[in-house]
Amino acid sequence: MATTRSALTDEDVRTLVKCATPDERALAARKLCVTMDREALSDEDRALAADILRVMAADAAEKVRTAIAETLRASDVVPHDVALRLARDVEAVSLPLLSFSPVFTDDDLAEIVRLGGPVRQVAIARRPEISRVVTDSLAEHGGERALTVACANPGADFSDGSLNQIVDRFEKSERVLAAMAYRQVLPLSVSERLVTLVSEQVREHLVTHHALSAQAALEIATGAAERATVDIVDQAGRTADVKGLVTHLQAERRLTASLLLRALAHGHMTFFEWGVAELAGVPHHRTWLMIHDAGPLGLRAIYERAGLPARIFPAFRAAVDTFHSMEFDGGPRDQERFQERMLQRFLTQPEAAAREDVDYLLDRMGQMAGRAREAANVA
Repeated sequence: MATTRSALTDEDVRTLVKCATPDERALAARKLCVTMDREALSDEDRALAADILRVMAADAAEKVRTAIAETLRASDVVPHDVALRLARDVEAVSLPLLSFSPVFTDDDLAEIVRLGGPVRQVAIARRPEISRVVTDSLAEHGGERALTVACANPGADFSDGSLNQIVDRFEKSERVLAAMAYRQVLPLSVSERLVTLVSEQVREHLVTHHALSAQAALEIATGAAERATVDIVDQAGRTADVKGLVTHLQAERRLTASLLLRALAHGHMTFFEWGVAELAGVPHHRTWLMIHDAGPLGLRAIYERAGLPARIFPAFRAAVDTFHSMEFDGGPRDQERFQERMLQRFLTQPEAAAREDVDYLLDRMGQMAGRAREAANVA
């Protein structure tokens, strides 16, 4: 191999013999690997390089094997059999190759995920690109740390089934679910499951950045996925200083779309008005006019100015229209009547024509009617 031989001195070659110290052999191995990686090798040279690497990969000194792995971690000059051998080596040797080497096949990586243990799983999860063959294996066998890393990796390609399997396995792991929620693209089935499992901050990201059906939006509005905001919404209905409250919530980054929708679903129109005014940077009296007196386009205009997510505007539209159509008497059923009417109105919205949404809303109305009958019987 002319290119390799010309780059090595006689002294370098002598250090590769058995009597050399591990440090000397490691230095010579690193220099030889750099040459292999940088030089254009002919087929003959590449075959000779492969033979040399097989010898060095069998060296008893960990330093020599580590030199190979670190220097050639992203090179295709490493023979497949040598890469597999080093992948089973100690972590200092295996991890550089598992994190970057293009020599491994998808089946190799999937098998290492299954048998290699959590540290090797994390190394594979960090690879710049991971195919579905590998992510399927991670979804089934990966530990919490590996799946947190993989879900946060934009180069990891997950199938819908794998993402749902991860949710099944780690539904109580905030780390894994948050990493998944912040992926650039999520299937609807996954984002709607996550809404009920993650923290308020992560949930708001889902509402803003991922597709949610009317079912999920109204679940948030009526409380199933927003229990942490109950006190805030109740306070919004009682406080005399609504402006001060929304200013504080905005400063704390808690004046969210889901909080506003929940408040509106509970009939707290004043809080909604001030909240939209704060987000839009528009005085309250002008916001009030756009919500109540500016015709059908006023609400959409101020809603868009506030930067609220377009995909759940129909739920806000239904709530505002319902508020305008009702008279509140201050009785104990005001909130329940309002929610019933809101769901009825939402069923008539053209945007809510999906069959699954209609089925869900009808189910919600049936539940409310059942509770009303129970309350009447008790009375």
